[in-house]
This record gives sequence, structure tokens and C-alpha cells, in this order.
Amino acid sequence: MIKRSKLFGNKTRVTFCLPKDSPVGQVSVVGCFNDWEPGRHELQPRRDGTRTVTLTLAPGEYTFRYLATGGVWLDDEQADGFDGRGGRIVLGRA
Repeated sequence: MIKRSKLFGNKTRVTFCLPKDSPVGQVSVVGCFNDWEPGRHELQPRRDGTRTVTLTLAPGEYTFRYLATGGVWLDDEQADGFDGRGGRIVLGRA
């Protein structure tokens, strides 16, 4: 799941969210916003049974995927679209 909240100025707070145990193990969101670096943005467990990580991003188009323990790659069905590298999220301009 992807949640978006507009911030003051052009920025958008984007929260990436997955169920607590699906997939099993650690999960990171990786994409062009973090040079596809695994572990840099790990999803953290929350009290409501989900795991999330929140990023602040400028307007633009970003490609991303989730990377789970064991090298398992996942896409987010709520992405704005998909290309050969994964899901895309498009953040508008103010």
C-alpha cells in the first residue's frame, strides 16, 4: 500500500506499507530515490500489524520495488504504473 500526504511546498510524504508477515523477514523499499540500495529504507513494524517506511520526495516520477530477505523482489499493486524495472509512483507539481 502507498499513502501520500502533501507537505508545505512541493514535497510529498510517501509511506510504503506491507502486512507484518508477508513476506517473511526484513523488507526494504529500493528505487531510483535511493540508488537501489538494499537496507537503506527498511520497513519497520507498527502496532497495527503492518510494516512501513516513510520518505519525503520532490515532484517527479520514481521507480521502486520491495526487496525481502532471501533476494525476493515484490511489486506494489497500488503503484501508478509499471515498467521493466518495477512500479512507478508519480508525484505532481504544486
